[in-house]
Amino acid sequence: MALATDFNPGSSFCVSLPLVCALACTQLGLAPAEALTACTLNAAHVLGRAHRAGRIVPGFDADLVLLDAPDWRYLAYHLGGELVTTVVKGGEIAWRR
Repeated sequence: MALATDFNPGSSFCVSLPLVCALACTQLGLAPAEALTACTLNAAHVLGRAHRAGRIVPGFDADLVLLDAPDWRYLAYHLGGELVTTVVKGGEIAWRR
């Protein structure tokens, strides 16, 4: 199973992947680790990019989102607020709060 926002004008206005993860845990019963895997590694498989994305390993694209959270599991149950502090794309900082 993969999780994503499926953001598009017309039928899906959710742009928040953290919200999607939180809803998967609170409403669908996924464990935080399952939600994290579903929106990273499994999503990369669905897009045919599992050979370059979805994991933090040498040789993969360094596309990361850094969060202001005390623990990675915090993301799964935090329904409000903005946790993202930094976006890294291809190993370079693309955005910083």
